[in-house]
Amino acid sequence: QVQLAESGGGSVQSGGSLRLSCAVSGNTYRSPCLGWFRQAPGKEREGVARISSVTSGTYYADSVKGRVTISQDSTKNTVYLEMNSLKPEDTAMYYCASGPSCRLPLRPTDFGYWGQGTQVNVSS
Repeated sequence: QVQLAESGGGSVQSGGSLRLSCAVSGNTYRSPCLGWFRQAPGKEREGVARISSVTSGTYYADSVKGRVTISQDSTKNTVYLEMNSLKPEDTAMYYCASGPSCRLPLRPTDFGYWGQGTQVNVSS
């Protein structure tokens, strides 16, 4: 079992920044891939970024590439999503998830453990 808890969401203006955090606990040995996903009202959940807790290899969706950085602090068992130059279309509930492998494409169905989400609102 893996438990994930997101924090750091909020409301910002276009062009602003936020740092989301995901506290990870439990048996992560079998779920070393950590990802961030988002879901806007009426839309499907989409992958934003992911990082391997083993290799630290990262992947970013084209929609956020260059504006977002995913990182991990193994000493704190925390994964971060630094988001800059935020746009109104980034408004969504953001979820942290863990899964057994970091394969592409980044699909929600490959991740078995999920947090409750943290809301990000970007106003124009």
